[in-house]
Amino acid sequence: MMGSRAVPGCLWEVAVVLLLVLQSTQSVHIKYQGFQVQLESVKKLSDLEVASLHLQTQRPLPSVCYHPGLPSDLLPICASQEADSIFKALKTIAFDECELCVNVACTGC
Repeated sequence: MMGSRAVPGCLWEVAVVLLLVLQSTQSVHIKYQGFQVQLESVKKLSDLEVASLHLQTQRPLPSVCYHPGLPSDLLPICASQEADSIFKALKTIAFDECELCVNVACTGC
């Protein structure tokens, strides 16, 4: 009798794990000027910019590009000559419209 009670509990645990895995794989992405980045990565930009202020030099790239914690999906943007304006646009899209999924640049909502 105990064996039959363990199975439903085990199935419930498996279902919870599967839901968590599915939720983590369905993240929201932003597509902008040929770049596709995760919404969560863009949300980290503001914190990284504050932390990167001490990295301000006469370098051609935004200071956040030199931060070791920059998410890997944002790194290709640093190779663009318009990196600064792209980062600004991504932050605007992410915080103004992506959470509500009203911008066509946001996918995976």
